[in-house]
Amino acid sequence: MFPSPPSTFWQLVTRLGEAQIALPVLIASMIWLMRRHGNLRLVTWWLCFVAGAALLTLATKVAFIGWGVGVAALDFTGVSGHTMFASVVYPLLACLLFTEWSTRQRRGAVWAGVAVALVVGISRVMVNAHSVSEVIAGLVVGGAASAAALAFARHPVASVPFWVPLGVALWLVITPVTAPVSETHGMVTRLSLALSGRTVPYTRSDMLRGVQAGAPKAHAAF
Repeated sequence: MFPSPPSTFWQLVTRLGEAQIALPVLIASMIWLMRRHGNLRLVTWWLCFVAGAALLTLATKVAFIGWGVGVAALDFTGVSGHTMFASVVYPLLACLLFTEWSTRQRRGAVWAGVAVALVVGISRVMVNAHSVSEVIAGLVVGGAASAAALAFARHPVASVPFWVPLGVALWLVITPVTAPVSETHGMVTRLSLALSGRTVPYTRSDMLRGVQAGAPKAHAAF
């Protein structure tokens, strides 16, 4: 983890991985695609892959916060949700927005989406929110879901009005500055405590301190 205070740049970049910012533009684009081409099957499968990645990420967080299930040796307490959402949303979004481009250009757009996700992942370390292992896990989970969605169903070649990518760009520029602070972590913590019956959540410090004190391996291995 980086001990120095995060810069404003990293604080803004990291917000691109928030579900409240990343998901609305993807869902809106999918709805537009469905209404324009009636491809409900494609949209349904894509949403299933996104939901699957989100549920897996949630499961790792609940397991740690509620029961202390983590990997101390890797400083791992759960998949980075911001990184996962960025990895699954932005490559898919690029594919949707630039569907008229040639195959090579679309591939480049998708890789640009992957690059955005990578930068969001770096920001999670820079703002002291996650360890490197948690960010890598987010990239793997989100990237796998995104790759599966892109490979599983062929998207139609559609004419995308100029205002669609323009609206997406404006959303991604404005919301990191203006959107209220996300309450996702608090909700996950409350869910974890309700399921486990604990009154206080397990923390990263508990995991690392437990290993140093010779705590049971259940708290040190995922």
